[in-house]
Amino acid sequence: MNKLISVVVALFAAILVAYSTIFVVDQRSHAIVFALGEVRSVISEPGLHFKLPPPFQNVLFLDKRVLTIDSPEADRFITAEKKNILVDSYVKWRIKEPKLYYVSFNGEERRATDRMSQIVKAALNDEITKRTVREVISGERGNVMDAIKKKVAEEAKQIGVEILDVRLKRVDYVEQINNSVYDRMKAERARVANELRSTGAADSEQIRADADKQRTVILAEAFREAEKMRGAGDAEASQIYAQAFGQNPEFYKFYRSLEAYRNSFKNKSDVLVVDPNSDFFKYFKGSGASGGSAPAVKGK
Repeated sequence: MNKLISVVVALFAAILVAYSTIFVVDQRSHAIVFALGEVRSVISEPGLHFKLPPPFQNVLFLDKRVLTIDSPEADRFITAEKKNILVDSYVKWRIKEPKLYYVSFNGEERRATDRMSQIVKAALNDEITKRTVREVISGERGNVMDAIKKKVAEEAKQIGVEILDVRLKRVDYVEQINNSVYDRMKAERARVANELRSTGAADSEQIRADADKQRTVILAEAFREAEKMRGAGDAEASQIYAQAFGQNPEFYKFYRSLEAYRNSFKNKSDVLVVDPNSDFFKYFKGSGASGGSAPAVKGK
Protein backbone atom coordinates (compact mmCIF):
# COMPACT_ATOMS: atom_id res chain seq x y z
CA MET A 1 0.00 0.00 0.00
CA ASN A 2 2.83 2.39 0.88
CA LYS A 3 4.43 1.63 -2.44
CA LEU A 4 1.20 2.40 -4.29
CA ILE A 5 0.84 5.71 -2.49
CA SER A 6 4.40 6.64 -3.36
CA VAL A 7 3.75 5.85 -7.02
CA VAL A 8 0.58 8.00 -7.05
CA VAL A 9 2.35 10.90 -5.37
CA ALA A 10 5.28 10.63 -7.76
CA LEU A 11 2.88 10.52 -10.73
CA PHE A 12 0.96 13.55 -9.47
CA ALA A 13 4.21 15.49 -8.96
CA ALA A 14 5.32 14.55 -12.47
CA ILE A 15 2.02 15.85 -13.87
CA LEU A 16 2.44 19.12 -11.99
CA VAL A 17 5.99 19.50 -13.24
CA ALA A 18 4.89 18.70 -16.81
CA TYR A 19 1.97 21.16 -16.55
CA SER A 20 4.27 23.91 -15.31
CA THR A 21 6.47 23.49 -18.40
CA ILE A 22 3.60 24.05 -20.86
CA PHE A 23 1.98 27.40 -21.66
CA VAL A 24 -0.38 28.64 -24.41
CA VAL A 25 -0.08 31.94 -26.25
CA ASP A 26 -3.34 33.09 -27.86
CA GLN A 27 -3.96 35.68 -30.58
CA ARG A 28 -4.53 38.49 -28.08
CA SER A 29 -1.24 38.27 -26.18
CA HIS A 30 2.52 38.53 -26.29
CA ALA A 31 4.47 36.15 -24.03
CA ILE A 32 7.79 37.11 -22.41
CA VAL A 33 9.77 34.14 -21.08
CA PHE A 34 12.08 34.93 -18.14
CA ALA A 35 15.02 32.79 -17.01
CA LEU A 36 16.13 33.59 -13.49
CA GLY A 37 14.69 37.10 -13.74
CA GLU A 38 16.16 37.93 -17.15
CA VAL A 39 14.25 38.09 -20.44
CA ARG A 40 15.00 34.90 -22.31
CA SER A 41 12.65 35.17 -25.29
CA VAL A 42 9.53 36.92 -26.61
CA ILE A 43 6.75 34.91 -28.24
CA SER A 44 4.08 36.67 -30.27
CA GLU A 45 2.82 33.79 -32.41
CA PRO A 46 -0.16 31.91 -30.96
CA GLY A 47 0.26 28.25 -30.08
CA LEU A 48 1.49 25.72 -27.49
CA HIS A 49 4.98 26.31 -26.08
CA PHE A 50 7.32 24.76 -23.52
CA LYS A 51 9.59 26.15 -20.81
CA LEU A 52 11.48 25.03 -17.76
CA PRO A 53 9.48 24.75 -14.58
CA PRO A 54 9.61 27.56 -12.02
CA PRO A 55 11.73 28.98 -10.56
CA PHE A 56 14.02 28.38 -13.52
CA GLN A 57 11.65 30.03 -16.04
CA ASN A 58 8.38 31.88 -15.83
CA VAL A 59 6.09 33.67 -18.35
CA LEU A 60 4.54 37.13 -18.42
CA PHE A 61 1.66 37.86 -20.82
CA LEU A 62 1.13 41.30 -22.37
CA ASP A 63 -1.99 42.43 -24.22
CA LYS A 64 -1.54 42.51 -28.00
CA ARG A 65 -4.90 44.19 -28.76
CA VAL A 66 -5.47 47.82 -29.68
CA LEU A 67 -5.84 49.86 -26.49
CA THR A 68 -7.34 53.30 -25.93
CA ILE A 69 -6.29 56.24 -23.81
CA ASP A 70 -9.35 58.45 -23.39
CA SER A 71 -8.89 61.46 -21.14
CA PRO A 72 -11.79 61.69 -18.63
CA GLU A 73 -11.60 65.49 -18.56
CA ALA A 74 -10.66 68.08 -21.16
CA ASP A 75 -7.23 69.69 -20.82
CA ARG A 76 -6.71 73.44 -21.02
CA PHE A 77 -4.25 74.91 -23.55
CA ILE A 78 -3.29 78.42 -24.66
CA THR A 79 -3.39 79.35 -28.35
CA ALA A 80 -1.15 81.76 -30.23
CA GLU A 81 -3.73 84.48 -29.44
CA LYS A 82 -3.27 83.86 -25.70
CA LYS A 83 -6.77 82.44 -25.42
CA ASN A 84 -7.65 79.42 -23.30
CA ILE A 85 -9.34 76.46 -24.97
CA LEU A 86 -10.41 73.04 -23.74
CA VAL A 87 -9.28 69.99 -25.74
CA ASP A 88 -10.65 66.49 -25.26
CA SER A 89 -8.64 63.81 -27.08
CA TYR A 90 -8.08 60.07 -27.30
CA VAL A 91 -5.23 57.82 -28.50
CA LYS A 92 -5.30 54.36 -30.05
CA TRP A 93 -2.13 52.32 -29.35
CA ARG A 94 -0.73 48.84 -28.97
CA ILE A 95 2.44 47.12 -27.80
CA LYS A 96 4.88 46.80 -30.71
CA GLU A 97 8.09 45.76 -28.92
CA PRO A 98 7.16 43.66 -25.86
CA LYS A 99 10.73 43.47 -24.49
CA LEU A 100 11.32 47.23 -24.73
CA TYR A 101 7.84 47.86 -23.31
CA TYR A 102 8.60 45.62 -20.32
CA VAL A 103 11.95 47.28 -19.70
CA SER A 104 10.30 50.74 -19.83
CA PHE A 105 7.29 50.04 -17.60
CA ASN A 106 7.96 46.63 -16.00
CA GLY A 107 4.89 45.41 -17.90
CA GLU A 108 2.47 47.69 -16.02
CA GLU A 109 -0.18 49.12 -18.34
CA ARG A 110 -1.09 51.97 -15.97
CA ARG A 111 2.46 53.31 -16.02
CA ALA A 112 2.48 53.09 -19.81
CA THR A 113 -0.86 54.91 -20.01
CA ASP A 114 0.34 57.72 -17.74
CA ARG A 115 3.53 58.12 -19.75
CA MET A 116 1.73 58.30 -23.10
CA SER A 117 -0.83 60.74 -21.69
CA GLN A 118 2.08 63.04 -20.81
CA ILE A 119 3.54 62.65 -24.29
CA VAL A 120 0.19 63.45 -25.94
CA LYS A 121 -0.36 66.47 -23.70
CA ALA A 122 3.11 67.85 -24.49
CA ALA A 123 2.53 67.35 -28.24
CA LEU A 124 -0.86 69.07 -28.01
CA ASN A 125 0.65 72.00 -26.18
CA ASP A 126 3.44 72.37 -28.78
CA GLU A 127 1.01 72.38 -31.70
CA ILE A 128 -1.78 74.50 -30.21
CA THR A 129 0.53 77.28 -29.05
CA LYS A 130 1.56 77.76 -32.70
CA ARG A 131 -2.00 78.24 -33.98
CA THR A 132 -5.01 80.48 -33.52
CA VAL A 133 -8.33 79.35 -32.12
CA ARG A 134 -9.91 79.28 -35.57
CA GLU A 135 -7.14 77.11 -36.96
CA VAL A 136 -7.37 74.62 -34.11
CA ILE A 137 -11.16 74.38 -34.16
CA SER A 138 -11.81 74.20 -37.89
CA GLY A 139 -9.20 75.57 -40.27
CA GLU A 140 -6.23 73.24 -39.59
CA ARG A 141 -7.70 70.64 -37.26
CA GLY A 142 -6.60 67.78 -39.51
CA ASN A 143 -3.06 69.15 -39.71
CA VAL A 144 -2.96 69.52 -35.92
CA MET A 145 -3.95 65.86 -35.41
CA ASP A 146 -1.40 64.66 -37.99
CA ALA A 147 1.40 66.66 -36.38
CA ILE A 148 0.48 65.41 -32.90
CA LYS A 149 0.31 61.83 -34.11
CA LYS A 150 3.76 62.12 -35.69
CA LYS A 151 5.36 63.54 -32.54
CA VAL A 152 3.68 61.03 -30.25
CA ALA A 153 4.59 58.12 -32.53
CA GLU A 154 8.26 59.08 -32.53
CA GLU A 155 8.44 59.18 -28.73
CA ALA A 156 6.24 56.11 -28.25
CA LYS A 157 8.53 54.07 -30.48
CA GLN A 158 11.28 54.50 -27.88
CA ILE A 159 9.16 52.71 -25.25
CA GLY A 160 8.00 49.86 -27.49
CA VAL A 161 4.57 51.29 -28.31
CA GLU A 162 2.96 51.85 -31.73
CA ILE A 163 0.56 54.81 -32.05
CA LEU A 164 -2.31 54.00 -34.41
CA ASP A 165 -4.36 57.18 -34.17
CA VAL A 166 -4.70 60.45 -32.28
CA ARG A 167 -8.01 62.33 -32.41
CA LEU A 168 -9.38 65.54 -30.98
CA LYS A 169 -12.91 64.71 -29.86
CA ARG A 170 -13.84 68.20 -28.72
CA VAL A 171 -12.22 71.61 -28.93
CA ASP A 172 -14.09 74.36 -27.13
CA TYR A 173 -13.61 77.67 -25.39
CA VAL A 174 -13.56 77.97 -21.63
CA GLU A 175 -16.80 79.21 -20.08
CA GLN A 176 -15.80 82.89 -19.89
CA ILE A 177 -14.73 82.99 -23.52
CA ASN A 178 -17.83 81.04 -24.57
CA ASN A 179 -20.09 83.81 -23.26
CA SER A 180 -18.22 86.54 -25.10
CA VAL A 181 -18.11 84.45 -28.27
CA TYR A 182 -21.84 83.76 -28.11
CA ASP A 183 -22.56 87.46 -27.55
CA ARG A 184 -20.37 88.38 -30.52
CA MET A 185 -22.00 85.73 -32.68
CA LYS A 186 -25.44 86.96 -31.63
CA ALA A 187 -24.54 90.56 -32.47
CA GLU A 188 -23.09 89.49 -35.81
CA ARG A 189 -26.20 87.47 -36.68
CA ALA A 190 -28.41 90.42 -35.67
CA ARG A 191 -26.37 92.75 -37.88
CA VAL A 192 -26.63 90.38 -40.83
CA ALA A 193 -30.38 89.99 -40.21
CA ASN A 194 -30.85 93.76 -40.17
CA GLU A 195 -28.87 94.13 -43.38
CA LEU A 196 -30.92 91.43 -45.05
CA ARG A 197 -34.13 92.99 -43.74
CA SER A 198 -33.13 96.43 -45.05
CA THR A 199 -32.11 94.99 -48.39
CA GLY A 200 -35.38 93.09 -48.58
CA ALA A 201 -37.40 96.21 -47.75
CA ALA A 202 -35.56 98.19 -50.45
CA ASP A 203 -36.08 95.42 -52.98
CA SER A 204 -39.73 95.20 -51.95
CA GLU A 205 -40.24 98.93 -52.50
CA GLN A 206 -38.51 98.76 -55.87
CA ILE A 207 -40.61 95.77 -56.94
CA ARG A 208 -43.78 97.50 -55.74
CA ALA A 209 -42.84 100.70 -57.61
CA ASP A 210 -42.10 98.74 -60.77
CA ALA A 211 -45.41 96.89 -60.41
CA ASP A 212 -47.32 100.16 -59.93
CA LYS A 213 -45.57 101.66 -62.94
CA GLN A 214 -46.40 98.63 -65.08
CA ARG A 215 -50.00 98.73 -63.81
CA THR A 216 -50.32 102.41 -64.75
CA VAL A 217 -48.82 101.82 -68.18
CA ILE A 218 -51.04 98.79 -68.80
CA LEU A 219 -54.18 100.67 -67.69
CA ALA A 220 -53.25 103.67 -69.84
CA GLU A 221 -52.62 101.48 -72.87
CA ALA A 222 -55.86 99.60 -72.22
CA PHE A 223 -57.82 102.84 -71.87
CA ARG A 224 -56.23 104.17 -75.04
CA GLU A 225 -57.12 101.01 -76.92
CA ALA A 226 -60.64 101.07 -75.45
CA GLU A 227 -61.15 104.68 -76.50
CA LYS A 228 -59.76 103.94 -79.90
CA MET A 229 -62.15 100.98 -80.28
CA ARG A 230 -65.03 103.01 -78.84
CA GLY A 231 -64.32 105.83 -81.33
CA ALA A 232 -64.11 103.38 -84.19
CA GLY A 233 -67.39 101.80 -83.03
CA ASP A 234 -69.11 105.16 -82.71
CA ALA A 235 -67.88 106.16 -86.14
CA GLU A 236 -69.09 102.90 -87.62
CA ALA A 237 -72.43 103.24 -85.77
CA SER A 238 -72.83 106.81 -87.02
CA GLN A 239 -72.08 105.67 -90.54
CA ILE A 240 -74.66 102.89 -90.24
CA TYR A 241 -77.20 105.32 -88.76
CA ALA A 242 -76.49 107.79 -91.52
CA GLN A 243 -76.91 105.16 -94.19
CA ALA A 244 -80.08 103.82 -92.55
CA PHE A 245 -81.75 107.18 -91.93
CA GLY A 246 -80.53 108.65 -95.17
CA GLN A 247 -82.96 106.39 -96.99
CA ASN A 248 -85.97 108.11 -95.27
CA PRO A 249 -85.16 111.56 -93.83
CA GLU A 250 -88.73 112.10 -92.61
CA PHE A 251 -88.60 108.90 -90.55
CA TYR A 252 -85.24 109.99 -89.11
CA LYS A 253 -86.77 113.27 -87.97
CA PHE A 254 -89.68 111.40 -86.45
CA TYR A 255 -87.33 109.00 -84.64
CA ARG A 256 -85.23 111.83 -83.28
CA SER A 257 -88.34 113.62 -82.05
CA LEU A 258 -89.46 110.49 -80.18
CA GLU A 259 -86.06 110.30 -78.49
CA ALA A 260 -86.37 113.96 -77.50
CA TYR A 261 -89.87 113.33 -76.09
CA ARG A 262 -88.61 110.26 -74.17
CA ASN A 263 -85.73 112.20 -72.63
CA SER A 264 -87.89 115.23 -71.81
CA PHE A 265 -90.84 113.41 -70.20
CA LYS A 266 -89.15 110.69 -68.15
CA ASN A 267 -91.16 111.52 -65.02
CA LYS A 268 -94.77 112.62 -64.47
CA SER A 269 -93.55 115.71 -62.70
CA ASP A 270 -91.58 116.95 -65.70
CA VAL A 271 -92.85 120.34 -66.89
CA LEU A 272 -91.88 122.32 -70.02
CA VAL A 273 -92.71 125.97 -70.49
CA VAL A 274 -92.58 126.43 -74.29
CA ASP A 275 -94.71 127.69 -77.15
CA PRO A 276 -97.19 124.96 -78.18
CA ASN A 277 -96.71 125.91 -81.84
CA SER A 278 -92.95 125.35 -81.80
CA ASP A 279 -91.31 122.68 -83.96
CA PHE A 280 -90.63 120.62 -80.83
CA PHE A 281 -94.31 119.55 -80.79
CA LYS A 282 -94.56 118.97 -84.54
CA TYR A 283 -94.88 115.21 -84.19
CA PHE A 284 -96.62 115.53 -80.86
CA LYS A 285 -99.62 117.07 -82.62
CA GLY A 286 -99.70 114.66 -85.52
CA SER A 287 -97.58 112.48 -87.73
CA GLY A 288 -95.83 115.09 -89.78
CA ALA A 289 -97.85 115.99 -92.89
CA SER A 290 -101.05 114.23 -91.78
CA GLY A 291 -103.02 115.82 -88.94
CA GLY A 292 -103.96 114.14 -85.77
CA SER A 293 -104.73 114.73 -82.15
CA ALA A 294 -101.90 115.42 -79.74
CA PRO A 295 -101.76 115.48 -75.99
CA ALA A 296 -102.39 118.76 -74.27
CA VAL A 297 -99.31 120.73 -73.52
CA LYS A 298 -99.06 123.22 -70.74
CA GLY A 299 -97.54 126.43 -72.05
CA LYS A 300 -97.76 130.16 -72.35
